[in-house]
Amino acid sequence: MLSVDEALALVTDGILPLPAETVGIAAAAGRVLAADVTARTTQPPADVSAMDGYAVRAADCAASEVRLRVIGQSAAGHGFAGPLGAGEAVRIFTGAPLPAGADAIVIQEDAQAADGWVRVASAAVAGRWIRRRGADWTAGEALLAAGRRLGARDVGLAAAMNLPWLPVRRRARVAVIATGDEVVLPGEPASPVQIHGGNAFSVAACVRAWGGDAISVGIARDEMAALDGLLAAARGADLLVTIGGASVGDHDLVGAALARRGFTLGFHKVAMRPGKPLICGRLGDVPVLGLPGNPVSVGVTSLIFLKPLLDRLHGCPAPPMPCRRARLSVALAANDGRQDYLRAELGRDDDGELTARPFARQDSALLALFAAADALVIRPPFAPAAAAGDIVDVIVLAEAVPGF
Repeated sequence: MLSVDEALALVTDGILPLPAETVGIAAAAGRVLAADVTARTTQPPADVSAMDGYAVRAADCAASEVRLRVIGQSAAGHGFAGPLGAGEAVRIFTGAPLPAGADAIVIQEDAQAADGWVRVASAAVAGRWIRRRGADWTAGEALLAAGRRLGARDVGLAAAMNLPWLPVRRRARVAVIATGDEVVLPGEPASPVQIHGGNAFSVAACVRAWGGDAISVGIARDEMAALDGLLAAARGADLLVTIGGASVGDHDLVGAALARRGFTLGFHKVAMRPGKPLICGRLGDVPVLGLPGNPVSVGVTSLIFLKPLLDRLHGCPAPPMPCRRARLSVALAANDGRQDYLRAELGRDDDGELTARPFARQDSALLALFAAADALVIRPPFAPAAAAGDIVDVIVLAEAVPGF
């Protein structure tokens, strides 16, 4: 069987970014930039005050207790038009442009104003409390690079750069097909041997959280004709994700149904737990990811394989899954040849160090425990037995993959 790293390399191999499209700045959050963008403005556009106070000439305020005549005011968006002469001051507010001739700000806490005059209580220093023109950026400067997933701060920056439109990668259209006679939709009547399936909803939520558009095609019964029909309905997708039917039982028909439509298999199994039966390949030009059917296996394989695949489609660099180090709260037995992802709760010991306590039950069907997990403890293949207090690698779920 392939290792996790080998399988991930095959899943993402040859995946090219989707074409670019242009969207309005208000719709850009969460999208991935398709090209570098440069500022069309200079920020700030002029020397401006960093504080409320008085614009003065430092030479006039070399000593404390000087008295200056107030000749006007400068507010943000409404500057003082005239020059500042000797012995004069201009009332100024934060963000307002500096009048010509001024080279210092006396903050209002150090000044007393009355009857058109201001008394300065301490010496002014040239340049103090002034934000220079272009201190943040200048026109033509590239501030956001291609491949960046835009967050709220980035959108605010782009707007301030006077960019009402941005080039971004098109969202991946991901067709999601669940399988199994035992699965019914929430709200539908279920027989005593059926379950209400959450896997398709979980995968669709992952797709949306990670920048794509999920197309829920439906639930295919364990019949070849039903699978054929749903696969036909998935035409036009950028990525096909199937759930269940990826193993080798008599009712696991996904591989055979795909093969009938010209599927090229990349691999069928991965040395990992949970998630061993995983299908990867291509249906024509469309990448296919066949996830297992157990809910924890679906979640873990989505995290390890689906997210990097979506990142590639969106032109976003996919760094290795970020790990942290934690101290085990319990002992663990030696591992076999598969890489384990143990669901665990996190805590802190008396020294404030991060601790991880894997749940006693690790069955891949236990969805409630998976939803309660804070992290996955990674146990490499053939890892030796670990004692309580040993250090292990963990994936902190909320931290590593927001939205998961």
